[in-house]
Amino acid sequence: MAEFDTIRTAAGARAAQIDAGLRAHMNKVYGTMSVGMLLTFAVAWAVGSNPQLLGVFRDPITLQPNILGWIVMFAPLGMVFAFGAALNRLSAAGAQLFFYVFAAVMGLSLSWIFVAFTGFSIAQVFLVTSIAFAGLSLVGYTTKKDLSGMGTFLIMGVIGLIVASVINIFLGSPAIMFAISILGVLIFAGLTAYDTQKIKTTYLQHAHTGDSEWLGKAAIMGALSLYLDFINMFMFLLQLMGNRE
Repeated sequence: MAEFDTIRTAAGARAAQIDAGLRAHMNKVYGTMSVGMLLTFAVAWAVGSNPQLLGVFRDPITLQPNILGWIVMFAPLGMVFAFGAALNRLSAAGAQLFFYVFAAVMGLSLSWIFVAFTGFSIAQVFLVTSIAFAGLSLVGYTTKKDLSGMGTFLIMGVIGLIVASVINIFLGSPAIMFAISILGVLIFAGLTAYDTQKIKTTYLQHAHTGDSEWLGKAAIMGALSLYLDFINMFMFLLQLMGNRE
């Protein structure tokens, strides 16, 4: 009986340790993501509110990108693929630095919104996105339902959105843009819950290893996933709800 009590006590202590570790891990994920978001919007505002800086990438009047603007527009997508490929060779500190550089480049690519949309509507949509993101992430963290089955479907949806968005750059169809925006909000809403659960599950599966370096990189990768969910949901909502200048 005494031996059983000892085992039970040890198991309880281990579970408490994992719970504390999970909270710390999620705090690091959300904290890193938040710093990245602040960096993105700071860079976007600094460039978008300065016609000379914006003119390096786009025509300040028509907002049409020049060659450098096209490069900046697609650079974040290339950096995401590069990050995934290089993650195993990076240290946790290196992965965090890469993420912040990525966030700054994303800010450059989004700088045009501060000319195209009113500041009030940008703030309004950001608030709406924040509330929706928090609710969806909470659902992903607390639900007992396995959301892994959604993953493949949602990723296919993202690929479809990218292809449709690239095609519509040349077509310029408002109807297609409206449909893309509606689908984009729904897809990234689902990904927010899915990615949150995946981050939690990944930690619980690897917590016993005690590999702090791997867990550190996993937190950065989780922050990147949630950051992308937030940014994309924000941009699609801005297309739907934003008031243009």
